[in-house]
Amino acid sequence: MKKLLLIVDPQIDFITGTLPVAGAAEAMDALAKYVKEQSNEYTIKIVTADWHPYHHSSFADEGGVWPRHCVQHSVGAAIWESLLVALNDSKGGFTLLYKGDSIDKDEYSIMQNKASASILARLVKALKVDQIDICGLAGDICVLNTAKDITSTFENIKLNVLEPYSPSLDGGAALNDFVGSLK
Repeated sequence: MKKLLLIVDPQIDFITGTLPVAGAAEAMDALAKYVKEQSNEYTIKIVTADWHPYHHSSFADEGGVWPRHCVQHSVGAAIWESLLVALNDSKGGFTLLYKGDSIDKDEYSIMQNKASASILARLVKALKVDQIDICGLAGDICVLNTAKDITSTFENIKLNVLEPYSPSLDGGAALNDFVGSLK
């Protein structure tokens, strides 16, 4: 079986920055350990990242609902260090795909970014991926939206949600409901 590890938005702003998720630091450190121990199970590892322009429409002071977060080239947009080290040290490294890089468009799923979705789809096809293991931040928002889009885009691929590495703003309720619907 060829598996893809898809880690959604493990960025500083979602861990200790402007939009923190409770338990995110512990979950991302545990995920770093998982990557060190299990990375050889994966044909490819992909990390997604919010990559917002400074005046992104989703920011509260721009008329949106979120505090300013994951601004391009900012410290808050960086990948969590322990996870970054684990991914860089793993066989084959990882591929980084961006979303939310258009000033006027919210993208809660990597599949909503045409360029990144195209790259992901080509990689899945070329590498003959059978299963996607997904996790990241926040479980009830970007992980959930990406998981839903993955199931509708890749109909013949098994989706496995790594819930321990997907803390949520809602305590995990929405993601848990979705995982229940997959069974």
